Amino acid sequence: MDLRLLGYMVAIAEEGSISAAARRLRLTQPTLSRQLRDLERRLGVELFTRTGRGLVPTAAGSALLKRAVTVLDEAEAALDDIRLAARGMTGRLTIGFAGSGINGALGQVLGRIRRQLPTVDLRLLELFDDAEMSAGVLDGRLDVAVQRLPIRAPRLATRIWTREPLTLFLPAANPLARTREPAPASILGDIPLVLWPRDSAPHSHDEVIALCHRAGVVPRIGARGRSAQTILALVAAGFGAAVMADSYQVLHREGVVPRRLAGTATTLHLVWRADDTAPLVARFLTALTDAHDTPATPPEAATPNPC
Repeated sequence: MDLRLLGYMVAIAEEGSISAAARRLRLTQPTLSRQLRDLERRLGVELFTRTGRGLVPTAAGSALLKRAVTVLDEAEAALDDIRLAARGMTGRLTIGFAGSGINGALGQVLGRIRRQLPTVDLRLLELFDDAEMSAGVLDGRLDVAVQRLPIRAPRLATRIWTREPLTLFLPAANPLARTREPAPASILGDIPLVLWPRDSAPHSHDEVIALCHRAGVVPRIGARGRSAQTILALVAAGFGAAVMADSYQVLHREGVVPRRLAGTATTLHLVWRADDTAPLVARFLTALTDAHDTPATPPEAATPNPC
């Protein structure tokens, strides 16, 4: 049934006369009368009866009126949903993240973004491997990833979001923990290291090894852990020190002392499919950029990552 005709019927019922309904609808009275007659003829029933109070719905008219109001409300709600979706204000968004994100910049701004986009269903998926996060974006499991070391692929677009120092997390009893002054990277040769296993987090593992090589030291592996909590527990137990993003200080592990590594930094990237034109993805990326103030490291223009 034509929604327009249902709207005409509701207007007549609410106004109590065809002339008043016609003025409200900006139609001529003959046009509206003809539309009502056509609707009644199509349904085979009389929808209104004339009384001293004007036009009043018949039993059949009342039944249709009840349904018409519901249908029109649903149709308007559907149009609202369509408009919101076109503006990137509604829908479902799946974001992949690692601990260095959720414990740092991402965790700081998510609450604000949820308030800005209250009708968006934000799904958060924690992953420990940078390569897996990038692959999740490529195969559609993730819409956006917030990660430190994205893979290089033509179909991936990346934007530098924020940077933070790398920090050496030391056992509290170790002499190197007696000062909180930033340490040179060469200090990594003075203590065994607690690392992520390369098979579970190859990019994070290789980042630490490369840092050692640039500092001219040969890393000694004291232990390995598959989560930040496990790594910090091993550090507290004296197995060695761990190099992680500075934001992990928020975990406040007892028996562990953080000491920043001078001249080092790690980068958080926003990663998405270069061909993804969804308005919601664009709005989320803009909201992330706007919500996090990074004056020293403004986001770069979004460009596909080169091969």
